[in-house]
Amino acid sequence: MPYYQTWEEFARAAEKLYLVDPMKVRVVLKYRHCDGNLCIKVTDNAVVPVNLMAVIGLMSHVCLSLQCLQYKTDQAQDVKKIEKLHGKLMRLMVSKETHSGAMETD
Repeated sequence: MPYYQTWEEFARAAEKLYLVDPMKVRVVLKYRHCDGNLCIKVTDNAVVPVNLMAVIGLMSHVCLSLQCLQYKTDQAQDVKKIEKLHGKLMRLMVSKETHSGAMETD
């Protein structure tokens, strides 16, 4: 799962992913003290079985996520941006309003 290089691209992709199907989006924040890195992962929680037999000759299955967006940083200014996006997504997830125009207003 590759990481996005710029915050703007990641935030735009995360908002689009949320607006597609808000009930299936999952957001994970992870801080590693030993590295000083904060990672945010946004996924649509969808899985597709992939038959590995055709690829490497094994008789097993694995589930891969369709959309998994990741961004990692050790900069304080990016941590504030992550906090703001995370708060925005959490507010949308608990609101009872429609989600169509809510992300564009901020």
